[in-house]
Amino acid sequence: GSRATRRLRRQGLVPGILYGRGGDPLPFTGDARELSHALRASGAVVELDLDGQKTSAVLKDSQHHPVRGETTHVDFLRVDLTKPIEAVVPIELLGGDDAPGVKEGGILDQTMREVTVEALPNEIPESIQLDVSELSIGDSLPLSAAVVPDKVKLLDDPEATAATVLAPRLQVEEEEGIEEETGIVGEAAAEESGDSGDSGEEG
Repeated sequence: GSRATRRLRRQGLVPGILYGRGGDPLPFTGDARELSHALRASGAVVELDLDGQKTSAVLKDSQHHPVRGETTHVDFLRVDLTKPIEAVVPIELLGGDDAPGVKEGGILDQTMREVTVEALPNEIPESIQLDVSELSIGDSLPLSAAVVPDKVKLLDDPEATAATVLAPRLQVEEEEGIEEETGIVGEAAAEESGDSGDSGEEG
């Protein structure tokens, strides 16, 4: 219940549940600091010791306090270390400050922040890295340009755009302003031309 859960959290404990691989769901509580330390690496395999029985598992989901950010609940999935699993890992951009387009005032836009991979539990990387140091304004990189470890398989579309360098906002706004002014001037010229034509007919 929520009251018991709040009491656990005040004691520095985090409620969780372990499930998967045909076993019954098993609720448990863990020390908040130990959990935080164990889960620093994304996709990390942890060994849960529940009532003397050790089980390899990976974090499948976690809930956090909306204000304080502390972990309030965790879901762990039992894993077989000899069989591959799917996991979502972050995409880490490298060399963003060195990209020519960024130095020229362009905006580095990371259109993909996570990617789904498949690998053995102990081979899941903390992140997938993408070097964007050569991008100029208007350039983009697909997911296939990311550095993927040999034993890791990408499951998302390799041709999907992962990062791009956009033109500076000021330049875009100026271009839009020029187009708008040109349109207004063109309309005014057309109106004047029409008016002069009318007056000529009347004369």
